[in-house]
Amino acid sequence: MRFTPGQLILHRNVRRGRIGWVRPARVVSDDERGLLLWIARGTPVVNEVAADGRGMRAMPFSEWITTSYRLAHGIWAGPPVLKFLPSGVHHSVWWFRDDAGRFKNWYVNLEEPGTRWTDGGTAGIDIVDQDLDVVVWPDHRWEWKDKEEFVERLAFPEHYWVADEAAVRAEGERVIKVAEAGEFPFDGSWIDFVPDPAWQPPQEVPVGWDRPPRAGLAE
Repeated sequence: MRFTPGQLILHRNVRRGRIGWVRPARVVSDDERGLLLWIARGTPVVNEVAADGRGMRAMPFSEWITTSYRLAHGIWAGPPVLKFLPSGVHHSVWWFRDDAGRFKNWYVNLEEPGTRWTDGGTAGIDIVDQDLDVVVWPDHRWEWKDKEEFVERLAFPEHYWVADEAAVRAEGERVIKVAEAGEFPFDGSWIDFVPDPAWQPPQEVPVGWDRPPRAGLAE
């Protein structure tokens, strides 16, 4: 399944069969290299939160797994972000910008390969975010991100959606070598990307955002 440039799709994170977050995104390109997405500032989003409104990162994981949840609507308030999901690998690469819209750094999001879907007039891609990440700076220095959260959650294997710690770390180390060498996509590609001015954020999250994830995903 290939998406069409300019198409609005749903980029979703799934945790053990539950929706963790939903981000409507514009398709920049979709080819043999992978899927390139654009999320504009002001895009309506959905995030899983506890009953009291706190997000998962606002409490110990031991508390999160014992509380009740709901899906809360909000707005992508940060700078716009470009996301590249390479074909068949266990990570995506994001281009972060500062408030003035200038390239700031790359962000390697370690995740299971995406599962594409279409349902009537709605389409999307579901991933399983594996939490451990790598920040890569313009000079190709790098650092791990969210190491403590990753280790904390691994202590609860009956609730956590990451089954193979070593595989996640190995994927991160593999991408780090690519980044250090300045190879694609860390070679300056898309740093100066300018979206189509017609790609305005939708007024609301498209209908179908809450369709059940594919059976078995993240389980």
